[in-house]
Amino acid sequence: MEEEKDQLMKRVERLKKRVETVQNHQRMLEIASQLRVEKEREESLSQQKQEQRNQLFSAEQKLQRAQQQLKNMRHAAADAKPEGLMKRVEEEIKFNSYMVSEKLPKELENKRLTLSFMQRVVNEQVIDQSDLTELEAKIQEVNAEINHLIEKRMRSDPVDDKLTLFRQQAAIISRKKETKAEELQEAKEEIANLEREIVQKTSQTRDTDGSEILRGDEFKRYVSKLRGKSLVFKKKRQELAELTAEYGVLQRTEQILKQRHDNVQQQLQTIEQKRGISGYSDTQEELERVSALKSEVDEIKGRTLDDMSNMVKKLNSMIEAKKSALAPVIKELRPLRQQCQELTQEYDEKKAQYDSCAAGLESNCSKLEQEVRGLQEECSQAETQYHYINLMKKIAEVQIQRAADEMKAYVSPDSQERRKALRDQYSKNIQEQENLGKKLREKQKSIRESHGPNMKQVKMWKDFEQLMECKKMCFLKQQNQLSTERIIQEGGEDRLIL
Repeated sequence: MEEEKDQLMKRVERLKKRVETVQNHQRMLEIASQLRVEKEREESLSQQKQEQRNQLFSAEQKLQRAQQQLKNMRHAAADAKPEGLMKRVEEEIKFNSYMVSEKLPKELENKRLTLSFMQRVVNEQVIDQSDLTELEAKIQEVNAEINHLIEKRMRSDPVDDKLTLFRQQAAIISRKKETKAEELQEAKEEIANLEREIVQKTSQTRDTDGSEILRGDEFKRYVSKLRGKSLVFKKKRQELAELTAEYGVLQRTEQILKQRHDNVQQQLQTIEQKRGISGYSDTQEELERVSALKSEVDEIKGRTLDDMSNMVKKLNSMIEAKKSALAPVIKELRPLRQQCQELTQEYDEKKAQYDSCAAGLESNCSKLEQEVRGLQEECSQAETQYHYINLMKKIAEVQIQRAADEMKAYVSPDSQERRKALRDQYSKNIQEQENLGKKLREKQKSIRESHGPNMKQVKMWKDFEQLMECKKMCFLKQQNQLSTERIIQEGGEDRLIL
């Protein structure tokens, strides 16, 4: 860097010397500096102009979006009812409260956790392979402990097993709720993007010359005509809504009255069956129908009062006949009613006995199930212990067999068998390693003895290398000087020109 600095300084001095030969060089330097300042100012002004254009464009877009939202809100307020607006506002409030109270705090907490984790990772030292293996071992231990606790919980808490289904359902519902909230947020963002595109397209169509735009009196007439049509449409729609609402109310009233009539008829029939006079209401309806027919006949034909009295007598006689016919049935019904009360009382007592017996059986059954579950657990534990002991036994047998084979090979007179013995193999390996260690120690001793002379020789070679480099540089400089110098002989004299 210092060499580059020196080169630049030399270059600047050469340029100054060249400029000094030019006339009015000081004035030209001042003009060049002013030009540079003006160019920088022009660049800053153009940048500010571009920023102001961007701000103006964003402000226009915001204004157009606000106008579009205001228009949509006015249109919705004009078309919708107060109930619909209140419902829409309540839905927006619920969604915003859910976002503020549940979703956004969770996301913020997750972001904070990830940030703290990242900061902790950054602040920690560099992790090598041993640290990674240790962390993996810890993770495996923690996972094993978690699995053990889960198995213990599943075995020991049967009530919690019943609640797991509801917990899973609650978790699924919460996940669905979060996904729907995200979809709603994405839909709102998409609507906002579409509104921005609509505003841009409208501004583009407004700027183009091919589109026909109404102006002045034509636009006023069009607006007044549109207002008149909208008023007529609103009135007709309000009338239609009122008629549909009235029709719905009348239809609902008719359904309610029919249902009440059917209920009253069923209650009347049940009362008649209890009293033992089934068919009385039908008779009464028949009487009403006959009386209605009678009134109609009287109005049409103008019957006299004697005919009406005769008809009344006949009807009274018919009623008396019905009563006399139903009297023995009512007398037979009274002892049956008493017998029914006795049977219901006996049924209630038997039912109470059955409920108490069933409760005792259920308690005994639950106790037996608990005992069976405990015995099954003991059986499984005993089975695992049995398998463990069996495996340990097999391992011990294998080890005993290996020891017996080793003793047999070591005691046998055959040399081939002795070579197969582990003791001989291990002793042979130990001897080889001892010989190798002895050789390495000897090599280390020789290296230590020759270390000093070798280092001195290395230093001498480095000094020799530096000396040769210095000679090389001197030779190159001498060659450069010879190439730049010229010797001229004139008149028997030698002149050196640099």
